[in-house]
Amino acid sequence: MIFWLQTGNPETLEVASAADMAHATAQMYPMDTEDVILFWNRVPVRLEYRYDIPVLLDDLVPLLEEVQNPEVPQIEVYWGSDTFSAEWNIVRDGDSLRIDSRWDSVHGSYESLLNDRSQLTVRIDSFVAEWLKVLRRITSDLATRHVRLEDDDIATRAQALLSKSS
Repeated sequence: MIFWLQTGNPETLEVASAADMAHATAQMYPMDTEDVILFWNRVPVRLEYRYDIPVLLDDLVPLLEEVQNPEVPQIEVYWGSDTFSAEWNIVRDGDSLRIDSRWDSVHGSYESLLNDRSQLTVRIDSFVAEWLKVLRRITSDLATRHVRLEDDDIATRAQALLSKSS
């Protein structure tokens, strides 16, 4: 498969409460734990649980909602982490997504390789299922640690996406 995610088994820290899911994620994972690995056209890209994933969450959940809505023909998302900075233009093509990407920054500084492989086509259900692995890992860890969220909007929407996929 040319697009998939490996979530690993990251360590977690105690967190009593946090402003929202992104802040809880940033606090819950230590710096030296496992990373998520995103495989883009067979190129591995590291996403740190502590830094990258929290920045992505507020865009990821709406993105997954939108790609499953057949009335949304095109979506643009800008991933704005310092070490995972990319712009994806996503176009629905039947039951697949055509993604044209521009990579600005990744761990290891091999954006040019990713830009050489910037186009990707993936089935919608596969794209969603791969990202849901990350949301499942985080929501499970938040539940295990009994983290209270002051604003649970993204967490509730993530849980709805996970319930819908079961």
